[in-house]
Order: sequence, then C-alpha cells, then structure tokens
Amino acid sequence: MTLPHITDIFFDLDHTLWDFDKNSTLAFATIFAERHPSIQIDTFIKEYVPINQSCWKLFQYDKITHQELRYNRLKFSFDALKYSITDQEIDFISDQYIDILPDSNHLFDGAIEILEYLQSKYTLHIITNGFAEVQCRKMTNSQLTPFFATITNSEMAGVKKPNPIIFEYALNLANATKENSIMIGDSLDADIQGALDVGLDAIYFGESNPEIHTSIKQVNHLLDLKKYL
Repeated sequence: MTLPHITDIFFDLDHTLWDFDKNSTLAFATIFAERHPSIQIDTFIKEYVPINQSCWKLFQYDKITHQELRYNRLKFSFDALKYSITDQEIDFISDQYIDILPDSNHLFDGAIEILEYLQSKYTLHIITNGFAEVQCRKMTNSQLTPFFATITNSEMAGVKKPNPIIFEYALNLANATKENSIMIGDSLDADIQGALDVGLDAIYFGESNPEIHTSIKQVNHLLDLKKYL
C-alpha cells in the first residue's frame, strides 16, 4: 500500500535510524574498562536498559529534570547491581558517557540505503527528543546530516514528543502540511500516537517487535518502508 500523497517524511533518530543500544553499550564498555573493570558490561546493560527507558518516560512528560535523568539512570543501575559508587563518580561517568556516546556511529541495517532511496522522492526531516548538541554530533559522525532538510529537537521546540507542539514546530520549520507528511519512529507513545493525535500519519519501526495493533502501519526492517513509500 503506497502513499502517493506524501511529500515530507519525519524520522525519529535514536532507536529508529541510529542504533542507540549498540552505541550506548560501546560507550559504557569504554568507560568501565578504564575506571570500573570489575563491572561486567552485559550485566550492567541488562539492568540499565529498562531503567533508562523508565527514566526517559518520566523526562518525556516533564516529571524529572534533565539532570535527574542523567543521574538517576546510573544511580538506579548501580544500585540494582549492588555496586558501591560515589555521587561524584556517577556525575563523572554521566558526563563522560554523553561526551563519547556520539563517537560511535552504528546505524540500523538498511538506514543509509533507505535514506538514499527516499531522498530522491521526498523531503526528509528529523524530530528528536534528544539533546541538541549530542544529536547533532551523532548525525554528523554517522553521516546522516546531508539527508535531512530540517532537524527539530525538543530544546528548540520547548517540549518533547508526544506533545503536539513539537510536531507543529517541526511542520512549520519544514514548511510541510500534516496531510502530506508522515512520521516514522520506534516509540508507540512518543512517535506514533503523538503523530496520530496531531493529525499526522505514522509508521511504527520495531526491529524485533511482534505485530502490534493492525490499524497501525508497521515495519520490522527499514528497507520495508518501500512497501509504503
């Protein structure tokens, strides 16, 4: 089912194009090898991933601050491992993690190929809840920047997805209409429902997720977007 009326495509960045989990694991592995070699990276990541997701959910709805997000996700992970560590060291690791995270540039399989395919037919954009400086470095280092006409982040818009204001901001920046645009992302809440609520069509990208509600367009590999676009 192709969508001939679409002119503008809005992508999420983390977990959609940029392989956050793989790049994040590499960043922590680098830090721990130098400062905390007794920590098994696989054991840490098993605790960290769901904790980070729950902290981001709170941050997404303005229930914790940026600083609380960065501290809590590490503090709660070390607590889960029963690993003794000072607040000062947590702050240091948090800063170092943010500094080196964008240096890794692993993308999801097919990312560049699908962007090259779509760029010849549509105008492409980014909407991300990530922090401006970090997201810019991620995109530059992974050679994504040239594909996108506009990049909207939550700092620019003053709100985070799924708040409708960030979608309206992105549409205005792109000089695009809701009727001729579509959102692609990995979060059913922030990306998909957020877009649908504001009148944007949406495609859910879930690399390893089973089928979701049949009314929602879904792909499990980025190249499968060709079925729709």
